[in-house]
Parts: sequence; C-alpha cells; structure tokens
Amino acid sequence: MERAYEDIKQGEIGAWISIAAYLCLAALKLAVGLSANSEALTADGLNNSTDIIASVAVLIGLRLSRKPPDKDHRYGHFRAETVAALAASFIMFGVGLQVLYTSVTAFQRPSEASHGSAAAWTALFSAIAIFAVYLYNVRLAKRIQSAALMAAAQDNRSDALVSIGAFVGIIGSSLGLSWLDPLTALLVGLMICKTAWGIFRDAAHALTDGFDDQELQAIRSTVRDVPGVEKIIDMKARMHGSYKLVDVTIGVHHLLTVTESHDITEHVEKQIYDSHQISHVHIHIEPYSQTSKKHPQSG
Repeated sequence: MERAYEDIKQGEIGAWISIAAYLCLAALKLAVGLSANSEALTADGLNNSTDIIASVAVLIGLRLSRKPPDKDHRYGHFRAETVAALAASFIMFGVGLQVLYTSVTAFQRPSEASHGSAAAWTALFSAIAIFAVYLYNVRLAKRIQSAALMAAAQDNRSDALVSIGAFVGIIGSSLGLSWLDPLTALLVGLMICKTAWGIFRDAAHALTDGFDDQELQAIRSTVRDVPGVEKIIDMKARMHGSYKLVDVTIGVHHLLTVTESHDITEHVEKQIYDSHQISHVHIHIEPYSQTSKKHPQSG
C-alpha cells in the first residue's frame, strides 16, 4: 500500500510538469500569434489554456487518491485517479470537437490572414516541447501504472499534433495553399477524438469493475499451479485506480488442518505477487475432495 501511495506521489510530478509546460506555451503562443496575426497559433494557444484545466483535474485526482482509507472509503480513494482520467477524456473530446468544427468552417470560409515565420517556428518549437513532456509522462505512467497520468500523457501527445497542424497550416498559408490548414486540422481533430474515446473507454471499464480477461486467466493459471490448491472455485478481479484487487475461492484437501490450509494461502499470495505484482489478494478456503459434487466448476 505504501508503494502505491509513493507511485501516485511520483505521478503528481508529471501532472505539475504538464501544467507548467501548458502555462508557458499558452503564453508564448498567444503573444506570438496575436503579434503575427496568426489565427492558427492563437487558436493553439487558447487550446493549451483549456489543457491546463485537464492537467489540474488529473493533479486533483492523483492528490485525492493518496488520501488514506476512512470510515466511508475502507479501500482508500484510489478510484479518484480513474475519475480524473474520465474527466480528462471529456475535456479532450471538447477540444477535438472544437478543432473539427473550426476545420470544417475554415473549408467553407478560407482564412486570408497573413502569417509570419515567427509563428511557424513557435508552433514547431511548441510541438517538440510538449512531445518531450509526453515522452516523460507516458514512461512514468507505464512504470507506476497510472490511468490518470496516462490520460495526461495522451493529452500531451494530442497537443503536440495540434501544434504540428498549426505549423503546417501556417507554412501552407504562406505558400498560398490555404486548404492545407483546415485539412490538417481535420485530421488532428479526428485523432484527438479517437484518443479521448480510448481514455473514456478504459476509465469507464475500470469504474464498472471491468478487468482484462486474459490477465485474469493468467492469474488463474498461477494459482492453479500452487501446490495444495485442489480446485479454483471462483476468481474475480477489479481495478481500484491503478491498484489491482483479486478475490479467489480455492478448494483444498478436506482433511488439512487450519494451519496447513493457511500456509497454502500464503503461497498463493506470494506466487501472485511474484508473477503479477499484485499485493492485495483476498483468499477464501473451502474443503474439497475428488468425490465431492458440491462445486461442479473445474479450476
């Protein structure tokens, strides 16, 4: 449990990095965009302003998930992290739809605004900077298995794509290819919506106690191989934020003593942790014999 809290604390660093990056890039893009009369860069700066809200939501979710268990939350507050990922997906959906709307409108009424080279290079620099933030956050999210930080990382990548789209649009406009800006924006908008859908799907799956069946079968196989386990009567698992909870009912020989049966549960817990790095396992024991018909399921 202490390790889980420490991992979440590290995840907060990634959220703070995102917030700092968006604050700096939004200010830079708005300043250069307005001075260079670049609608694309100005819109990108406004987009980063909304991304600050998404990053703050992730930070709040991570901070809440570190709260210790209380009388109303006996399992702790780990799911606040998943709720934060869900909120981030909604914000990303909004940004993606706004980009799509803007691109379709631009197709109908092409912009004739002039753009300077400063705006183009600012967009490219921003794309590189926020992509570097994405690489840091995605690696950290995978290491600590944080759904909220992974959502923030996907948001970072989407913003890098938006900045690249702004760069392409500005260059295209300077070359007289006015259609390139809305086309790039349309593709970027679709990618943002696709990413948001993936985050929403995973968060909703976890919040409804969904769990990957292949991983569950792998855990089942691990338990089945533990000496003394005669039968796996029932097994289920769920996500509690980035924390995995496993409940398993096993059948052991009906003539074993309580101490011998308890030793088997210790071995099961150790094997699950060693093989799958899952520390919270609840094991229920039932007496079992080959001639018993009490539990017809096969383990």
